[in-house]
Amino acid sequence: MSFEHAPVTKGLMLGCALASIIAGVFDLKHYLHLQLIPHLSRSHQYWRLFVHHIAYSNSSDLFLAEIILYSVSVNVERAFGSVKFASFAVLSTLVATILEFLSLLLFHRFGLNYIPSGPTALIFSILYQYSRLIPSVYQFRIFGVPLSNKSYTYLLAVQLAILHYPSSLLVALIGILVGQVYRSDLANLKSYRLPLIVVRLASRYVLPLIGSTRAPRRSHLAFPDERPSGVRTVRLPTVQDEVVTTAPTAPGDNLITEPDGEGNSNRSVMREWVNELTGRAERASSGLRVPSETEITNLMSIFPDLQRDVVVAALQRSPNIEAAAEILLTSQL
Repeated sequence: MSFEHAPVTKGLMLGCALASIIAGVFDLKHYLHLQLIPHLSRSHQYWRLFVHHIAYSNSSDLFLAEIILYSVSVNVERAFGSVKFASFAVLSTLVATILEFLSLLLFHRFGLNYIPSGPTALIFSILYQYSRLIPSVYQFRIFGVPLSNKSYTYLLAVQLAILHYPSSLLVALIGILVGQVYRSDLANLKSYRLPLIVVRLASRYVLPLIGSTRAPRRSHLAFPDERPSGVRTVRLPTVQDEVVTTAPTAPGDNLITEPDGEGNSNRSVMREWVNELTGRAERASSGLRVPSETEITNLMSIFPDLQRDVVVAALQRSPNIEAAAEILLTSQL
């Protein structure tokens, strides 16, 4: 899987990772988390409501979040489209911020005064869309419990939700609630799109920073496009004319290679490798030659009643097709 048709997901993953690394290198982690007391009530640091979504304060949270985003967000963005997915991410973050603030106001007397850093609410909102939109590829059972290929992602999400219990679990529930509200379209959130000027500015200035999202193209060719230089092939016999024997061959029958600057590849190395895979080298060293398919076909047309293995065995014990024919004639007398 690649980031093809998912530039917003790639930008989200790169931005979260880069912000987390910068916060760790420059010792800015204490600015990332959110507390009602004293950050909001006493110091009035309301900017923390938005900053705490930017980065994670430890590597374990970041690692789990990146895996979940790569497994989930790419498929959701391809289903939504990049513009709708970006609008959904902005709305989810804003609604989750409001719900987190209300949760701190309601539950701080019960000891819930801390919201961990990171876009956990957005991840669980995307995870809810993934559970509703993307079907499972296969299903299986373990001790009678029905599972699917999506169960591995859900297991990682559970681990992310309980890392900073109970506050991280609250954030995860808020993210699922936001995803459900967006899915049900209670407040007509699905119709919202980012302004056109924002989309154009992001496409012009942000998208080049993200880089290419096109999947790598795999070639079906046996040789790479750029062949090593320094070797020139003088003559290469065809497959039909190739006869491998243990007897000394004429100088013109061998593949001669000479170094020069034409950039051609030494195909004798490839032939040697194929011979090792097919067992030709072992049979040649044992005193048996490898007959060509043309010889086998010609000899079987002369002796149609014989099996192919008998014809091949006769050709292996003979230096040429005439001697093999004599052996077969003698055996029939």
